[in-house]
Amino acid sequence: MTSAADGHANGSVTNRFEPLLPPSLEVERHGADGEVAVLRLTRAAKRNALNDPTVLGIEAFFSAPSEGVKAVVLDAQGEHFCAGLDLSELTERDAFESLQHSRMWHRAFERMESGRLPVVSVLKGAVIGGGLELASATHLRVAEPSTFYALPEGQHGLFVGGGGSVRVPRLIGAHRMADMMLTGRVVDAEEGQTLGLSHYLVGPGEGLDKALELAKKIATNSPVTNFAVLQALPRIAEANPAEGYLLESLMAALAGSSEQAQQRMQAFLQGRGGKVQR
Repeated sequence: MTSAADGHANGSVTNRFEPLLPPSLEVERHGADGEVAVLRLTRAAKRNALNDPTVLGIEAFFSAPSEGVKAVVLDAQGEHFCAGLDLSELTERDAFESLQHSRMWHRAFERMESGRLPVVSVLKGAVIGGGLELASATHLRVAEPSTFYALPEGQHGLFVGGGGSVRVPRLIGAHRMADMMLTGRVVDAEEGQTLGLSHYLVGPGEGLDKALELAKKIATNSPVTNFAVLQALPRIAEANPAEGYLLESLMAALAGSSEQAQQRMQAFLQGRGGKVQR
């Protein structure tokens, strides 16, 4: 099921085809041309804990993005972003079934992280376990003061299974993730901002507006540039220097040769393009 408001003051638009999603997810389209999609978790009564239909719905949404969408905001109903795995999903699985379940989460979050659409998440309240794994797969993270982060799997005799051991250390280092898992340490919004769990820390209730502002700005970028940032930049960062420099050169040549890039450069040289301001 999807939903959106038609012609409301917030700039959302409707009557757009969206992939079939479970009731735990809804979609709004924002902007005059609907270029920004808001994908919202709607399990507020369960602190937006993730069950299998929700994870598969995220995969479906990012596997076949709707026409015209250029950026996505990942939001959540209620006071919490996501409290992790829905404990009702902890059925008795054998080792191979557990492996397959983990790989399903990997596949879904990879569709988002390595897809064609930049994703800005709105963090508030609990960002715990699988919720932190979900957030770390987004490209930009906007946190409100209520946000707190935790990885309680270690206290429950478990280990992360949704990609957290790969993505979270890239943000804060393996030693800090080890502290959170070994001791159950809870990181608040300000410390999370300092450590790099969020990119922006805003006031109470300001997260969605800030995320929409960022997403609308991102949507105006050249599609080639956004592709290079999402697809090439992570690979360059992980490559050895020689391969990284070559890939950078290829992406620079591809981006600079696009018609949109050439038009924008001409506008800048003619004084019609905006200059960087503090």
